[in-house]
Amino acid sequence: MNFLKRLLKIGEAEVHASLDKMEDPIKMSEQAIRDMRQDLEKSLEALAQVKAMSIRAKNEVEEYNSKAADYSQKAILLLKKGQAGELPAAEAERLAKESLVKKEEAAGQSKRAAGEKEKFDLNVLQMEVNVKTIRQNISKWENELKTLKARVKVADATKNLNRQMAEIDSHGTVSLLERMKEKVIQEEALADAYGEIANASRSVDAEIDKAINLNESKAENELALLKEQLGINPA
Repeated sequence: MNFLKRLLKIGEAEVHASLDKMEDPIKMSEQAIRDMRQDLEKSLEALAQVKAMSIRAKNEVEEYNSKAADYSQKAILLLKKGQAGELPAAEAERLAKESLVKKEEAAGQSKRAAGEKEKFDLNVLQMEVNVKTIRQNISKWENELKTLKARVKVADATKNLNRQMAEIDSHGTVSLLERMKEKVIQEEALADAYGEIANASRSVDAEIDKAINLNESKAENELALLKEQLGINPA
């Protein structure tokens, strides 16, 4: 597996995408992970096949060992029968010899199967290492992809914010604030002027009321004095 080579095949992710999109690190990583998953599936399939061949070779070893032992036992029985007179001695020896030949053939087949099993077992070990490596790479790149996506989001948000800040007309904003400040000052001054006018009006009214009260009090005093001179007592 060559990860760099896989990245060069990134065009498979979006055949109709623009060059910028094809060079998008996120899409490149996603395509790489998909390729690694395909490699993992193929490796697991091959591993299962090799394990099956190893098991078959093991079964053959056991089968041929059993045959070899069986032929060896038959050779012994044939010789015993020949010795006991149950079979002609020459016939017993001939058959016993044939059994030993079969035994050697079975032993040879057992040795061959054992050699194949050993090779298959080595292949299984190597393939298991490859499968483990692919799985580790998938996990690694998935974690890095999550980090990359998060960084892209932060970068995009920061870029947009900075662009908005850059597009703000600072001079225009300051000018607008100055005009608003001037307007506020003008409105505050106008409010104060209306307040002074209102206070002045209330002061005149107060003076008038005071004057009226003073005149009424003076008239009452003079009336009381005149009644006293005339001898008019209040009822």
